[in-house]
Amino acid sequence: MRLIDIVKPENRASFEVKGYALPQYDREAMIARTKQNPTWVHFGAGNIFRAFPAAVLEGMLNRGEADTGVIVAEGFDYDIIDMAYRPYDNLSLLVVLKADGSIEKRVVGSVAESLKADTASEDFTRLIEIFRNPSLQMVTFTITEKGYSLWNPDGSYNRAASEDLTSRGLRPQTAMGKVTALLWERYRAGGFPVTMSSMDNCSHNGDKLAKAVFTYAREWCKQGLVPGEFVSWLERSGKVTFPWSMIDKITPRPDAKVQEMLAADGFEDNNIIITGFRTYTAPFVNAEETEYLVVEDTFPNGRPKLEKGGVLYADRETVDKVEKMKVCTCLNPLHTALAIYGCLLGYTLISEEMKDDELRTLVTKMGYEEAMPVVVDPGILKPSEFINAVLTKRLPNPFMPDAPQRIATDTSQKLPIRFGETLKAYSERGLDIASLRLIPLVLAGYARYLRGLDDEGKPFEQSPDPLLAELSEIVGGLTLGGDNDYSCLRRLFGRSDVFGVDLYEIGVGELAESMAKELFAGTGAVRATLQKYTK
Repeated sequence: MRLIDIVKPENRASFEVKGYALPQYDREAMIARTKQNPTWVHFGAGNIFRAFPAAVLEGMLNRGEADTGVIVAEGFDYDIIDMAYRPYDNLSLLVVLKADGSIEKRVVGSVAESLKADTASEDFTRLIEIFRNPSLQMVTFTITEKGYSLWNPDGSYNRAASEDLTSRGLRPQTAMGKVTALLWERYRAGGFPVTMSSMDNCSHNGDKLAKAVFTYAREWCKQGLVPGEFVSWLERSGKVTFPWSMIDKITPRPDAKVQEMLAADGFEDNNIIITGFRTYTAPFVNAEETEYLVVEDTFPNGRPKLEKGGVLYADRETVDKVEKMKVCTCLNPLHTALAIYGCLLGYTLISEEMKDDELRTLVTKMGYEEAMPVVVDPGILKPSEFINAVLTKRLPNPFMPDAPQRIATDTSQKLPIRFGETLKAYSERGLDIASLRLIPLVLAGYARYLRGLDDEGKPFEQSPDPLLAELSEIVGGLTLGGDNDYSCLRRLFGRSDVFGVDLYEIGVGELAESMAKELFAGTGAVRATLQKYTK
């Protein structure tokens, strides 16, 4: 049976008996109310949105704690709307895979509209209408960190932003340009307050969003396209806020095992969808049980009461502490360590890596012994409980089909936060940075990863990364077991743009270089080096 048929009154019982939780509210009435008085627009129609924010709202709708839904807009891969939303009446199935082996299946119907944020489409006209409505309270984002970037590493505008700012005027093509154009419409309609809230997994995400929006507004003002009052409204009126947030939930690609399980239930919409941009999605989303979302509570026009669904609201300082706890120490660095060494050792599942004695010891000791000393307790989440859940429930979860290859994507963009901040904290607090072994081992492993040779000496395909070609060229002359000139490593480990610090200046460069040499000693050197330093 198809997803859109499961929710029909005559079919509900046959799937509820199979464990499917279905919407318990009048969905047509919810959609009508949302279209008339929209309160929440979300940019980024990917899996994390459907599995987390939309699912939180679904629970609130079921309990009568909300009466309007969310409008989702996709500004990059329009195929997602055409292939994964509209054919299913914006419904999706969330499959929660728990560490204890149990499974929950929930139909999520909280998405009232799905729109393509394409300035040439009728959908954008609808977005303008929504942004001009005083009822709109918040606009949220899960568009990945790259979605906010307008700049090349040298500080110049990247091609897309440059084209927007020189020739496209108020019909931009980048996500940030479109959002700024929509805010311009809200300003023209009366300057109603609104919150622009990034939910992306990147440090100080609200600032990244604000910087991009302010850049567009200022450039347009210089060109005479918008008045200075619009820039002031964005930056200084207090009517437009850009809170920080911390999000944490794993939603990997649709999994074939989940697909088979759904087919056995008679759930027909179990197909994997691959868009023209090679986005992998489906009418269903598989996700882990654990989830955290902490948001700075600055909402000048009010907000949905998402705390009723488990979202935590706090001041900026607390959000920052939680974000640093997760991103710099208790989760993301462990993920990156497993990603790098998982690729080198031929693993395709994070859960399988956690059965490997050396890899499990690597992330456990790195988390508890090297990262935990710099963690500041945020008060609303205990660091010890957080990292314990990561190591004992989340990473080993056999039902989570998460791959080191996925996590290795954009590693060069992640290292400054995931490791550089910890190294800075050691230096700033006068801690014994010379005592570190496992953090330098991960950074040394990155040099071996960039060479694209696994532990058997066989080539493997590295994950996409904007600096992959440039950084791989640095180590391109190194061979396994050869008479190598390792001076190239100094060019790599001295890159503060990659590691967040110059590893030599901070005091771990020589150690990372020495470890990298061991990793290039020959076939089997990766395993041997891991064994040496994880004893």
